[in-house]
This record gives sequence, C-alpha cells and structure tokens, in this order.
Amino acid sequence: MNHQTRLQALSAFLKTHRAKIQPQSVGLPVGTRRRTPGLRREEVAQLAGVSSTWYTWLEQGRNIKVSTSVLDCISTALQLSVDERKYLYALALETGPGTTLIEEQAVPQVSPSLNRILLELKHCPTLISDRRCHIVGWNQAASHVFMDFEQIPYEQRNMIRLLFVRKEFQRLAVNWEQFVKGYLAIFRAYYGQYVEDPWYNNFLEEMRGIHPQFDDLWEQSDVSSAPDVLLEFRHAKAGKMLFHLTSLQVHGSDDLRCSIYTPAPDSTTESKLRQLLESSGG
Repeated sequence: MNHQTRLQALSAFLKTHRAKIQPQSVGLPVGTRRRTPGLRREEVAQLAGVSSTWYTWLEQGRNIKVSTSVLDCISTALQLSVDERKYLYALALETGPGTTLIEEQAVPQVSPSLNRILLELKHCPTLISDRRCHIVGWNQAASHVFMDFEQIPYEQRNMIRLLFVRKEFQRLAVNWEQFVKGYLAIFRAYYGQYVEDPWYNNFLEEMRGIHPQFDDLWEQSDVSSAPDVLLEFRHAKAGKMLFHLTSLQVHGSDDLRCSIYTPAPDSTTESKLRQLLESSGG
C-alpha cells in the first residue's frame, strides 16, 4: 500500500466508524439538523480531546503527524474494538512489516502437525488459508460441504474471490452476506497489518470490477482477526446445515489461519455430515 493509498484507507475507516455511533449513545443530543448518520467530526474531536481542525485533517487523509496517545483517545471516542484499534494504528502510524515480509513467496506448506489436525477434525469442515486468504489446506469434510478445492488452481483459490464469483457458495449460504462479512473482517485485519504490500489494493480493485456488491460490503466490513459467526447452509444433498465458524491464527512465519466449521449443537448437522462422508467412502 503506497503512502497516499494508506491515507485514503485511513480516511474511509474513520468516516465509516463515525457514522456508526449514535449521538445519544455517547451522551450527545440527537438534534434535528443532522444530515448524515452518526457523529459529526467536531463531536468526535470533542470526545477525543483534540482540535476539530486536526481531526478533520486526519479524516480527510492529510499527511499529518499523529501519536499513539492521541490515537488511543480517538479509538475510545469511536468505540473501536481491539482489532479495530490495531487497524487504525497500522494505517495512521504506518507500522506494517518490513519489505522482507511482503516479498512474493512460494505457496505456504501445511506442516505435518497441521495436517494431523485436519484429519482429526473429521466431522468439522476445516480450511487452512494464508495471509491473503488463499486456501492452502482442507479436509474431506470441507470438500463435501463446499467444493473440491483440488480442482481450483492456487491463484484462484482465494476464499474472498470464491465467495463472490462461485455460484456454489452463493447457493449454499442462506445468510451469504454474513458469511462474506466474516471473511472480509479477517481480510481487513490483514490489510491493516500488511500496509506495505501492494497485492491487497490490486486485489480489492480487481474484486470491485468482478462483483457489484463487493465495494459496499467492503466499506461496511468490520475488522476482526477471529470472528465467531453462525452460518446456515442449504446443501444440495444434505439440506439444512448449521455451523459455527471459528477462526484461529496459526503461529509461524507463514501466518496461516485455521477456519473451523463446527456443527451447531442441538442440530442434525453432524449426523448429516457423517452420512455425506460415509456415502462417498470418506
């Protein structure tokens, strides 16, 4: 992400979160002259204890100096989560990794121990993805619930891309937007962490041209390194299935992520999944 693009991303993030806060939730009158949702810029500045002009410049994406203490105050005023604070600091302070961490690398390899975990989670569809959300590992349950990932080249096997371009995913997920927003929240967390990697902006531009809903969903997306989402699927063979999505970061130089779809308790999802695997000899 080049310098100007980073500032534009910071500007969009601040505007989005300012619009989410209701005045009454922070003790401010609603009034009758509000033309846009959420707080005004001067109200955020007041809550953060900074000048209105300085905050306006920050939100406009101007190249000004900021400190962690001031960002702490803005984070509190905007009611940001821990992950959202990290994202704000990464953009405002340009604290991305060194260039050695963003050079093109070979496809990350799934370690034997991680492969063992995939095998043990036999009745939980599980995906292993890299920091760009490319899928690098999966188990049989994931192949049966989603698709045969083996047939998709690595360059196209990006979870964000698949959610938007493959009709299988759109037909599968009843709450498709919630499914998308969970992964976009993860992707945005990476986006803030790797602010120097131009791949992310190139990918975002590509996705904007591929799907008409992408830009709106991206601008509305939260920031979360581990969202916990309940998903309802309508599987072509198994019918209704309910899964809790839990995303775990795998410590190591490849920055891999393990996304586990656990069958919802008090549902018939696990028994349906067992039948799917047995019918295929899995």
